[in-house]
Amino acid sequence: MSRTVLKPVVFAAALLLAGPAVAEDFAIVGAQVFPSPDAAPITNGTVVVRDGRITAVGPRSKVKVPEGTRIIDGKGRSVTAGFWNSHVHLMSPPFHQPDAQAPQALQDALRDRFGKWGFTTLFDIGSLPGDVGALRTRMAKGEVQGPRLLTVDMPFYPEHGTPIYVRELWAQTRTISAEVATPAEARQRAEAQLDAGADGVKVFTGAIVGGPQGVLPMRVDVASAAVAAAHAHGKPAFAHPTNMAGLEVAEASGVDVLAHTAPDAGPWSPELVARLKAKNMALVPTLSLFDAHLRQEGVPDEVVKRFVGNAQQQVKAMADGGGQVLFGTDAGYTEVYDTRLEYRLMTAAGLDWRQILTSLTTAPASRFGDATQRGRLAEGYAADLAMLGSDPQQSTEAFADVQMTVREGRIIYTPR
Repeated sequence: MSRTVLKPVVFAAALLLAGPAVAEDFAIVGAQVFPSPDAAPITNGTVVVRDGRITAVGPRSKVKVPEGTRIIDGKGRSVTAGFWNSHVHLMSPPFHQPDAQAPQALQDALRDRFGKWGFTTLFDIGSLPGDVGALRTRMAKGEVQGPRLLTVDMPFYPEHGTPIYVRELWAQTRTISAEVATPAEARQRAEAQLDAGADGVKVFTGAIVGGPQGVLPMRVDVASAAVAAAHAHGKPAFAHPTNMAGLEVAEASGVDVLAHTAPDAGPWSPELVARLKAKNMALVPTLSLFDAHLRQEGVPDEVVKRFVGNAQQQVKAMADGGGQVLFGTDAGYTEVYDTRLEYRLMTAAGLDWRQILTSLTTAPASRFGDATQRGRLAEGYAADLAMLGSDPQQSTEAFADVQMTVREGRIIYTPR
């Protein structure tokens, strides 16, 4: 049998030189393969990719690699399904007005900020109007490679509730107001964005406005109107809760995903978690956001630990109560793209490697209607893969030790 055996970096470089529209057939041989979070890892496994799909997964001794297939040596490495980041913002340069940007600048930014950390799907949950749609169009034309993009487009703020931390951005870009005052206004804009290709909506049920008000909750009827529009289109609704009042609006309006924990709300009781689970709500922790942001602001260490500790308790309570946890970092709002801190904080909260891998793969695939195509390594699934340089069973920071990221059979990241 004629085969070319290549180290991952050499192989990836060859594919990248072939151009953005090229996906090659290959097999990863000899790796520790994680078919899914709930399956036993395959110690000496093989994954075969053809035409952008997975055609075989199993022990090396039982999987026949077709003649002529390029072989990637997986010895000492781990292979999982490609990761989802369920909370990003594609609004900082070069992602604003992507039609005016050089393709290489866009591709490099996607590679270095997201592909480097194993992400094959990103859910943008708040950006400037039309930007992510325009970027997706360029990617569909083959001009730019990168992770698959989902977006809610422009978020929904309460009347007089534009968050204090985005006011300068809104003014600089001269973007139309994202505030909605009435249910009719919320419904109409939600329908317009969804009809234009948005994959969901995001409502700020608790908007940080500063001053004496502090946090401004959105009216329940306004939030409900946007959420109902999303559900009518078969799309999810995210909420930014901030505190207990915002959490109550999110619960009452029927949102699907809490985009953050709510440290200001204090510890979550089993009864609260049971209510959230009964409403089939998921949670995105974004623990590193709180840690990094508070330290950047010079908040004393003991306060940071208490605040982040509240968030960790909420994540653990959600997981213990059977609620769904989705991995997300808020990258793009924060400039922290490195995922190691998030993994450390999730582990310290009490989540094990299987729970973290679930939050990266099968949970978002299921939550966002893609469970038959993505989220696991199985025959017929899209060839979205992350190859790691170490074993996540030994340390969950191995999920950040990414040696190669593959989206639908195309290499979108390998170390330079």
